[in-house]
Amino acid sequence: MATQVESKQAEALRKALSYPLIESLIHRRSRRFSVGATMPGGGLAYKSPHQPIPLSATEEALLAFAAAGVNGLCLGDVPYQPGDWQEAGGGNVMAALTGRTGASADAVHGTALFVINDEGTHLIKRPQDFSLAEISDLSRLAVDKRFEEVYRQMRVRVSDRRTAVKKEVPFVFPFNKWSTNLPGSTYFLPVADLTGMYINVILSAFDEQMTAFVLDERNTFRPAGIKKFGRSKGGKLHDAPEDGRVVSVLGLEAVIIEFLLAEQAFMVHNLSLTEQAMGLGGWTHFATASEVSWFEALGFKLGSQSVSQILHAGFLTRLILKLLHRNNAIPHPLGLSVEGHDLIKPFCPPYYETMEDAVLAFLKFKQENVTRAQLVSSYAGSWKAPQEIQEQIPKFSDECIAATIAYCTYIYKTYGRFPAYFGPLRTTLAHQAHHLELDFYDKFYQPGAYTSTQANHMEQWH
Repeated sequence: MATQVESKQAEALRKALSYPLIESLIHRRSRRFSVGATMPGGGLAYKSPHQPIPLSATEEALLAFAAAGVNGLCLGDVPYQPGDWQEAGGGNVMAALTGRTGASADAVHGTALFVINDEGTHLIKRPQDFSLAEISDLSRLAVDKRFEEVYRQMRVRVSDRRTAVKKEVPFVFPFNKWSTNLPGSTYFLPVADLTGMYINVILSAFDEQMTAFVLDERNTFRPAGIKKFGRSKGGKLHDAPEDGRVVSVLGLEAVIIEFLLAEQAFMVHNLSLTEQAMGLGGWTHFATASEVSWFEALGFKLGSQSVSQILHAGFLTRLILKLLHRNNAIPHPLGLSVEGHDLIKPFCPPYYETMEDAVLAFLKFKQENVTRAQLVSSYAGSWKAPQEIQEQIPKFSDECIAATIAYCTYIYKTYGRFPAYFGPLRTTLAHQAHHLELDFYDKFYQPGAYTSTQANHMEQWH
């Protein structure tokens, strides 16, 4: 019997892998009603007569690979020197040369993926969590379509239970309470570490190719700890607004969070397209109704920031806040440790004593992750002459590094966290995959609400 089931799943997987991409794009929909669900009220009120049916290991493994699978080396096809074109280099922005299915700006891979089901909660490790030999093995397994093996090697158990937040407003929006993180479903939660991307962007911004300058809008638009590095003080950074290279802390941090949100969006969009190919239901939704709710549930370490720090309040405002008992501590998530091992470790205190230590650690991280891939010329799609190209990659200047340390130190000391506005970790999107309750769609919708892949899924996969 086991052999028959395995053979059936292998054939279903083969069909899913040959499903046309354009068909997935055409028929991609949010299909929220899962087997076992109940729509509480309104014109679509309905109670499924069936018990929830969890995804199989094969189904879940393929989805996890689509979202965050390691797929070898990225090409790194950027200019590492400007040549005869002024300010046209900057390829040293690359933080690594390992790639995965969900794209990441500069290959920072700051987003980790949690997979939550009835059997427990797992974390999918990021490319930087593997050696180059392990990256090679995982890539070969993916090419051979051995996704369950990839899944087993990439995940780490975080909990033996289905992690969840309270199904109450504001933790879950009212219209999502009925359908979120249900029994039988697999819940995918991306968690973004903003710190690595932040430091990488600052290094690039202060590099000789860009020489930007940052002002703090919450501190009367004064230089954000980098005054002495401005051109007006003999440095290289363009501190004159008319040069068009002056940005605010908020403007800069908004870019950082947009980069990481894009990373999460790639993951969940890959999930949606793969679900269509497999005949599953699923939907993407907002997962940040409370900044720390998911992190508390997952067991993350928490820090805090006072209201006066958030406001960069002066003496009088701090006194008023104290007298009114309004200078509360606002929590924010830090890293995650399981059984004494740091699984998610942002580049900021308390994991580093100072922001200088954090910046230097990130520079070491960049050097190790770029160099280890560059020195390999036998992988598919790798550079033919890695040593020659590597020698052309410039190091960041001492002044650039000093300015980066000064800026990051200013942010942390002034606002009590890094980044200042968002804290080091953030969830924004979540995605749920499940088996579809076809009777619901047959009752309320014209034909076309689902396709033959959903109609035939249970017969083909189970």
